[in-house]
Parts: sequence; structure tokens; C-alpha cells
Amino acid sequence: MTLEDARALDTTDPLAAYRDKFALPEGVIYLDGNSLGALPKATPAALADVATRQWGDRLIRSWNEGWIDAPQRIGAKIAPLIGAGEDEVIIGDTTSTHLFKALVAGLRSNPERHTVLSEAGNFPTDLHIAEGAVACVPGARLKVVAREDLAAALDGDTAVLLLTHVHYKTSDRFDMAAWTARAHDAGALMLWDLSHSVGAVPIDLNGAHADLAVGCTYKYLNGGPGAPAFLYVAKCWQDALASPLSGWMGHAAPFAFEDAYRPAPGMKRWLAGTPAMLSTAALETALDLWADIDQHLVATKSAQLFDILAAAGDALGLDCVSPRDPAKRGSHISFRHPHAYELTQALIARDVIGDFRDPDILRLGLTPLYLSHEDVWRAGEILRDTVKTESWRDPAYSQRLVVT
Repeated sequence: MTLEDARALDTTDPLAAYRDKFALPEGVIYLDGNSLGALPKATPAALADVATRQWGDRLIRSWNEGWIDAPQRIGAKIAPLIGAGEDEVIIGDTTSTHLFKALVAGLRSNPERHTVLSEAGNFPTDLHIAEGAVACVPGARLKVVAREDLAAALDGDTAVLLLTHVHYKTSDRFDMAAWTARAHDAGALMLWDLSHSVGAVPIDLNGAHADLAVGCTYKYLNGGPGAPAFLYVAKCWQDALASPLSGWMGHAAPFAFEDAYRPAPGMKRWLAGTPAMLSTAALETALDLWADIDQHLVATKSAQLFDILAAAGDALGLDCVSPRDPAKRGSHISFRHPHAYELTQALIARDVIGDFRDPDILRLGLTPLYLSHEDVWRAGEILRDTVKTESWRDPAYSQRLVVT
């Protein structure tokens, strides 16, 4: 593809107008929105309003003016992005916290089954939380196997199959409907982590008949660092499952101040503590950008951006570890290189911001709302020059940082 070809795609891009809704540093090509999404221009004003008017002027009255209902209201805005009903999603807490709730609830729902099954190499927090969750349920255990062994490991003792829809490192995507059906055929609950797929690829939890799902909102949804996560519980399970974190916001009558816990009906029972309203407001502002976006347009543009970088990598002989079939991947592309860390740092020094994943992966996020085809083409040219000239060999690029 030539620069002119990329520019031609930009002239017909139905998502091009969204680029101006984000605050992006001049000259930077940001390919790390799969770790931290860019700042929506509307967010600073929304945060200022929460701080100065809602908190500063309205004070505690703001709880009755929209704050107290925020977890359900904002959950309803996420619902269309994941193929869920408006009353099947809440926001709050973190992905890790929601994952713990869902795993323990799933294990306790069927005492005859004891196993949480997951994939080796899953995102670490999923496996770490799963270790802690099984420790809270007598007799429960975590079973971790290679991806190719998952189907054989799914058996009559599996209580919950925990899978990340899009792999954080390779971008491999599970077939949601097929794996949910496998779990159900084995009598297990299906729990999806959507952190690397929401806002990146079309998702249909209801269509797949998924039971539970969690996900973060600070990647493709641009909710901001540490933005509240979301939890999905299928309607059929909402009153049958019980959250292990019986906080007062999940009480049937929190302001009755009863000593004993009575879970609220529906999704409200999955709430725990008081919502963090500053970060919640930032998330809601970001989600308002998604109200009229067709997820299939996002997927189509993602595939175009992928092809541009894949061609650049192919020309260099780089090992692309991401699936070439867009139906089998998320919205990032990963290359294996023996000096991937140094290569990542060299690109960052030239204002192409991607990230490194141990031990040898250069990962480049493709965020269709604010990346142009020209951006990605130019990133490919800089990648080409950096590899060919071996400028990554500069000793300055080998110094390890805590965050890349």
C-alpha cells in the first residue's frame, strides 16, 4: 500500500470524524490504546463539572441527582457494545473484583462441581484471581491447560470455564458461541473476560447464550486510567447466583441500615461499595461517544489497519503471531522479535507508541476511532526504517522501564 492509497481510505472512512473528539499529542502515532485509551476531549469538562458543581455546589444532594443510579445507568450504555440487555450490566469496582465475584458465585452455584478451567498464558490477573477464588470455596481447584487441550479438559467436574475472548498478547480470538456451547454441553458455566475485545470487535453475549462476563473500560472504551469495570450476568442467572461480596450497595434496602444482609434483586445485588464518581463520570462521558457507532464499521476499519501493518512486517520478515483472519483476532497486531523490548523503545523515541510483552513481543494496538490509515501507514514506514537500520541497538533502548 502507498501513502496515497492510505489517504484515499481516509477520505471514505465513516469513522474519520471521531478522531477530532480525542485529545492526541501532535506528531504522536498512538498504538497503545489497547492498554490505555486516548483522552476524549469532553472528559476534562465533565470531570470539572463533577468536582465544582456536583460535589462543590450540590454536595451530598448529588447522590439523589444521578450518582446513586450511575452503576446501572452506565452499565446500560455498555450493554449494546457487548450484546447484552440493559438490565444485565453494571459498572463499578475493577475487572479483578468482578472476576472474583463471578468465579466464586459460579463455584457455589453447583457444589457437585469443583473445577475452574482456564487457559495457560491467560492474562495473569485472571489466573491470579482464579487462584484466590478457588481458595475461598472448599474443594474447589483451578485447572490450567494449553489452548489446544481445553476441549479435552472440559469435563463433568468443570463448574466454570474462564476464557479471555481476545488474547492480550497474540490477539487470538475465541469463537464465543462455539466455546459457550461447549461449556454448556459439559454442564459448566461460561465466563468471558472481554477486556481486549469490547470496543474493538463485535460481541454478542446474548446471541452466544453466555452466562457471565467481565471487562475493563480504560482500553478501547477510553474511560481513563483505572476506570470502573463492568460485570454482565445473564438475566436467567441474576437471582440464582449470589455475590460473595455482600456490600451495602448490593443490599435490597441499603438505607434501611439493617444488620443482616438481604441481596437486592437483579444486577443491583452485584454492587458492593460506594461508586467512585470522578472516574465514573469520566467513563460515562467516553461511552457517550459510542452511542451511534456501528461495531461492524469498527471491525472493518480494524481489519484495514491490521493489513497495513502486517504488510510492513511481512516486508521486513517479521514473525506476525496474530491471526491473519480478522474473524479470529482482536484489534491489535503482534510481532515476535528477539529484541522486541529495544525495538519498542526505539519506536517510542520516534513517537510511535506501542508496547512490549515479555519475552519477545512487539504489540501494536489498532484503535479505529482515532487512528487514520495514514497514521498506521506512517507507523509501518518508521517500523521498517527502525528494523532495517537497526537503530534499536542504541544502548539507551535496552534500559528496562517499569511500564512501557
